[in-house]
Formats: sequence, C-alpha cells, structure tokens
Amino acid sequence: MTEYETLKRLVEEAADDVNKAAGGNKAAGTRVRKKMQEIKSAAQEVRKKILEGRDGEGGGTSEGGADASDEA
Repeated sequence: MTEYETLKRLVEEAADDVNKAAGGNKAAGTRVRKKMQEIKSAAQEVRKKILEGRDGEGGGTSEGGADASDEA
C-alpha cells in the first residue's frame, strides 16, 4: 500500500528535526510541526484506504456509510 509507505517516509524524514527540536532548536520545531501536518494527512489517507478495503469486501458500505466512522 503506497499510502502507508508515504506515511513511513514522512515519519523517518521528521526524526532528525525532532531530535534538534528537543534540544531547543526553534527552527527545527517549526519544521517538525509542519511535517506533523503532512503526517496527519498521510495517516488519514491510510485510514481511508483501509476502510475502503473493508467496505469493499463486504459487498458495499457498512451501516451508516464509511463517513460515519470518520467523525471520531
């Protein structure tokens, strides 16, 4: 699943800046926060693909549709 690979890559890219930010580097902290937004979006894409796969196996959408689970 390419969405999951993208998520892993983004987390790996953030690792160095996370360590710098923990050491007090404010610019690294800004980069980490920006990367976390990208990670959040990528995680949502993975979640969406998983739901599509689950719903596709059952012969349609689950009760209330796939979007009902996204409200949590």
